Amino acid sequence: VQLQASGGGLVQPGGSLRLSCAGSGFTLEHYAIGWFRQAPGKEREAVSCIRGSDGSTYYADSVKGRFTVSRDNAENTVYLQMNSLKPEDTAVYYCATDPVFFCRDTLELPTPDYWGQGTLVTVSS
Repeated sequence: VQLQASGGGLVQPGGSLRLSCAGSGFTLEHYAIGWFRQAPGKEREAVSCIRGSDGSTYYADSVKGRFTVSRDNAENTVYLQMNSLKPEDTAVYYCATDPVFFCRDTLELPTPDYWGQGTLVTVSS
């Protein structure tokens, strides 16, 4: 199982970015996929989760209404569309999963075993 996150970069406040999480070695649609982020000096936090069974999506309150997680089964990829970005969204973003990982609507997620390498998002003017 491998995950590769990409799409980060420098964006101005109010801008948008789309992160990608490409899976290899497994069929991504059968797994719950979590997006996490870690800002400098802060603990890692869960941002969003998409369930494998039915594609249900969940978001942290801090990103609700601005971020959208989706899945392209043909591409074996999960996306995180981030709009109206704020400086406090600056962080390294990771996608993660494992065979028993699951989503919770509270975003109090278990720690998955398989992680992508992370992609840096910097929101600054």
